[in-house]
Amino acid sequence: MEVVRALVCLLAVFAALASDRFVALASFSQSLDSDFTFTLPAGRKECFFQTMKRDASLELEYQVLDGAGLDVDFLITAPSGQVVFSDYHKSDGVHTVADTEDGDYMFCFDNTFSSVSEKLVFFELILDNMERDDEEVENWKEHVQGTDVLDMKLEDIMDTINNVKARLVKSVHIQTLLRAFEARDRNTQESNFDRVNFWSVVSVVVMMLISGVQVYLVRSLFEDKRKIRT
Repeated sequence: MEVVRALVCLLAVFAALASDRFVALASFSQSLDSDFTFTLPAGRKECFFQTMKRDASLELEYQVLDGAGLDVDFLITAPSGQVVFSDYHKSDGVHTVADTEDGDYMFCFDNTFSSVSEKLVFFELILDNMERDDEEVENWKEHVQGTDVLDMKLEDIMDTINNVKARLVKSVHIQTLLRAFEARDRNTQESNFDRVNFWSVVSVVVMMLISGVQVYLVRSLFEDKRKIRT
C-alpha cells in the first residue's frame, strides 16, 4: 500500500512538472564549482577575479603542489577593498565567504618572497546561491494542487533530492582534493628521486678519487728513491 501511495505521489510530481506554472526548480540551491592549476613564477603575484551576487557564498581551497618550501602568500579582497582573509607562507588553506557583496572579489597568490623557486598552485572555487535574482521568487507550492491529501509531501521529496545532490557535490570535491594531494606527493617523490641520484653519483666520484689518492700514497711509500751507482 505504501508503494502504491509513493507511486501516486511521484505521478503527481511528474504531472506538475509538465505544467507551465510549476517553478519548483527555483527552490534548489545551485552550486557552481571549478578548479584550476597554474604555475606561479618566482617573484611574481597572480590575481583572479570572481563576480558575486549579494547574499551568495564563496568557498575557495588552494594547495601548493610543487616548489621549494611548498608555501605561498594568499589573500581575498572584497569589492569594497577590505581584505577578508590572508595567509602567509602556507602550503594549503580553505576559506569561506558567506553573505557576499555585489561586485568582483579578488583573490591573489603571492610568490614575491621567493626569488628563485616557482610554485605550482592548485585551487578550487565553489559558488552557492548564485541563481538568486533581486526579485522575490514566487512560491512554487502555490502552483501544485492536490498534494495535501498525500502523506508523502513534496517538501520531503525536495529535501531528499537536495541532500543527495549536496552529498554528490561533496564527493566530487573530496575526489578533487585527493587528486591534488596525489599530484603534490608525486612531485615531492620525483624531486627526492632526482636528489638521491645526484648525490649518489657525487658520492661514487668522491670515493673513486679517494681510492686513487690512497693507492698513490701507498705506492709512494714503497718506492726506492735512492740512486744506484755503477
